[in-house]
Amino acid sequence: MLGPTSARQATSPFARLNERLAGVAPGLPPINLTIGEPQHPVPAFVAPVIAENIALFGRYPPMRGTDAFRGTVARWLDRRYSLATAIDPESMVLPLNGSREGLVLAALAARQRRPEIDRPVVLLPNPFYQAYAAGAEVAGAEIVLLDDGADGRAIPDLSRICEDVLSRTIALYIASPAAPQGDVATTDDWTRVLETARRFGFMVFADECYSEIYRDVPPPGVLQAADRLGDGYAGVLTFHSLSKRSNLPGLRCGFVAGDPDFLGAWMRFRNIAAPQVPGPIQAVAVAAYEDESHVAENRALYNAKYEAAAAILGPNVRPKTPAGGFFLWLEVGDGEDAAVRLWQEAGVRTIPGAYLALPRPDGSNPGTPYIRVAMVQDLATTQEALTRMARVLG
Repeated sequence: MLGPTSARQATSPFARLNERLAGVAPGLPPINLTIGEPQHPVPAFVAPVIAENIALFGRYPPMRGTDAFRGTVARWLDRRYSLATAIDPESMVLPLNGSREGLVLAALAARQRRPEIDRPVVLLPNPFYQAYAAGAEVAGAEIVLLDDGADGRAIPDLSRICEDVLSRTIALYIASPAAPQGDVATTDDWTRVLETARRFGFMVFADECYSEIYRDVPPPGVLQAADRLGDGYAGVLTFHSLSKRSNLPGLRCGFVAGDPDFLGAWMRFRNIAAPQVPGPIQAVAVAAYEDESHVAENRALYNAKYEAAAAILGPNVRPKTPAGGFFLWLEVGDGEDAAVRLWQEAGVRTIPGAYLALPRPDGSNPGTPYIRVAMVQDLATTQEALTRMARVLG
């Protein structure tokens, strides 16, 4: 346990970087590698599907989603994770207006689920996606930051958390592949997490938005572990998005799946408070989850860029190719200093790792030695950025 903190300390890393670089001119034409916004081509089927369903923009979409959307997602989950216990599309799938809104609002439902806890806790990895902290803030919960596991992977080891904290925990956020480190939770990792969560009665919010961006082997999922335990999907939610998988960050479409009792109660709240997903957008999602060819092409593009990073940055910078995701979590000594120099000397914009994490009780920040590099541009642009980075950092 790294200690309690507040979401109000979790300033937007992009706003913070803008302040730090204000008045600093780029040394070369800018290349932005800060935002995890895929720049690969939009799949060819998107425009025709929207055109075919254009009339649906004239109707309010159902909050629970269309039958086609829920059925397609349930089948995709069953197929992707080889589930013995099938996902029920009627009670275990909901569309999201992008995964971020779901990740935030789910914490509020987790709080309502455990009203007897006076001082609720939400557990977060560190570094973390800022939406997790926003969820804890909305829920009025204390944030407890988790260090990496004993093996150095960015997969929290809950056995290191005192039982007083676990007994007050309403939810754990955990990402696999982890962002920005790219570490992947094994089925055994997920199983240990679920066993602890069920013992203490808190929800597991699995952010698996990068699940289809991997180097060699598909990452196991939280639903697989729950399926293996054989007790159903109680206490488990998985969050997915088309932003990364299908290069559709502007579509704002994802889904949440898992615990039917939680989703049923949450649905009543979402009916009056959450954004719906338009019908034509859900139709695009159906086409996207029925097609794997564009996803495989997407992975190949990312893998080519990691190969370029290994070749260009070389032994001096020692880039680590992650198991999943599309970030380089690059150890550079002082991440903030490196980010300023890369911008000032090379026109390459990156995020200091410390901006994505919060300090430990001793004042140290686990992100300080790193910069995050989003490998989202096309290969030629990425190669140019990496070549500039090698000159500055080498």
